[in-house]
Amino acid sequence: MLYLFILGRILLGGYFIMSGANHFKNLASYTDYAQSKGVPMPKQATIVTGIMMVLGGLGILLGVYIELSVLLLTLFLISTLVMIHRYWEVAEPMAKMGEQINFYKNIALIGALLMLLGIPTPWVMSLTG
Repeated sequence: MLYLFILGRILLGGYFIMSGANHFKNLASYTDYAQSKGVPMPKQATIVTGIMMVLGGLGILLGVYIELSVLLLTLFLISTLVMIHRYWEVAEPMAKMGEQINFYKNIALIGALLMLLGIPTPWVMSLTG
């Protein structure tokens, strides 16, 4: 089970690190997308959410600042639910389905993140212990 927990940290933390890095790698297109969704200050929002994901993902991966990492990632996911994946407003069926899938994926990720708070710290193979 220990190795599965470490693998889970690598997968979950790595997912957020890579997603956050994409915010910087593709800043112009992510900014345009955020703007198309009505996000205020889309470039700044793209940068801030990229930072939130990278820092949160690193915290999960390395087993440090768990509460802060979960908070950063949960706030990112909630803001994305509210601002980006409003599937109920989409008329085109395929686009609506894509937004709905992403909406519920983010809810599942929030659930996974919240479960991490129930694991006693320091985590095995973490930088804190």
